[in-house]
Amino acid sequence: MGSMSAESIELPGAGDALREGLRAGPIPAFSRSRVIVLALLLAVGTAAVYLPVRSFDFCGFDDDAYVSENALVRQGLTPRGVAWAFTTFRAANWHPLTWLSHMLDVSLFGMEPGAHHLVNVAFHAANAVLLFLVLRGMTGALWGSAAVAALFALHPLHVESVAWIAQRKDVLSAFFFLLMLSAYLRYARSPSRGRLAAVTALFALGLLAKPMLVTAPFVLLLLDFWPLGRFGGAHPDPGTLPAGHPPAVGVRRAVLEKVPLFLLSALSSVVTVVAQSRGGAMVPADALPFGARAANALVACAAYLWKTFWPAGLAVYYPHTKGELPAWKIAGAAALLSALTGIAVREARRRPYLAVGWLWFLGMLVPVIGLVQVGGQAMADRYT
Repeated sequence: MGSMSAESIELPGAGDALREGLRAGPIPAFSRSRVIVLALLLAVGTAAVYLPVRSFDFCGFDDDAYVSENALVRQGLTPRGVAWAFTTFRAANWHPLTWLSHMLDVSLFGMEPGAHHLVNVAFHAANAVLLFLVLRGMTGALWGSAAVAALFALHPLHVESVAWIAQRKDVLSAFFFLLMLSAYLRYARSPSRGRLAAVTALFALGLLAKPMLVTAPFVLLLLDFWPLGRFGGAHPDPGTLPAGHPPAVGVRRAVLEKVPLFLLSALSSVVTVVAQSRGGAMVPADALPFGARAANALVACAAYLWKTFWPAGLAVYYPHTKGELPAWKIAGAAALLSALTGIAVREARRRPYLAVGWLWFLGMLVPVIGLVQVGGQAMADRYT
């Protein structure tokens, strides 16, 4: 940390993400063109698939609380509304940036629901492009990064987050999360206080949109292991080292530099618990024992995995069984998750992407897996 020069915060924009995506290499000029063409195809393809939402109305499931029947939001961006956004626990959440986003929509488009829907689509298309550029920049893999981004953009599990106005918080928090990853790649390649401050600021903005990002600092540690290889020693996959590869800093330094992020996660977690408790969304421990919560968490993780590969029977609401899950289903889920975790750990040196991907999947589900039960759902597509 002491070797980093003092400088102003360097908040990255889309151009910075594109430069980082192009920088990984070595890549010839025609490949740079491919990166740009693939990014455009992702944006246009995503927008085309979701274009029908422009004719959708507000729905009676949360859209009323967030926009259509919310008196302050319906006034657009006002000083009173801004103050309210930072002080309210309405909808059992504290996410002021999400409220401000909805207010800005009203100021720009009035109460035309199609325009509100299209803003969600624009964020999702931008997120698909950002994901492609971040993965390309970190791994140097062009077609693999494009395939992952396309799956993210078009997978049916993500429809709920895009085609539902009240889930603006999903696409908005994802936007700042991916910008944070892009900023982190810049920081890892050339550490400085300004670049670390940019990572922290973007993470804070993501939390202000949706606190589900509280485990994101652990994702950065996973990326330090692979593909960034910042822990020192032999790189886990030396055959794919991109140009401008980050210098090794060791585990201790990698953890210490993220202390501000962990502090923000802790603060966000506390505020979220208070908001959900006051909003009546948190289920008391005596109403749903921990054993039932843990069993549901195991089955839900397995169900998310299954629906990732076979996205059938999707629903806006999956009711909680409240301890009535069959024993075979619990045991089967536990065995599957244990086996996959064992394989990922065992193969961590030879195939580090397995461990990183699997732990990323599990780790980012932790805040919403139901160990602390909020609401009556057993799981939700939007959590993916």
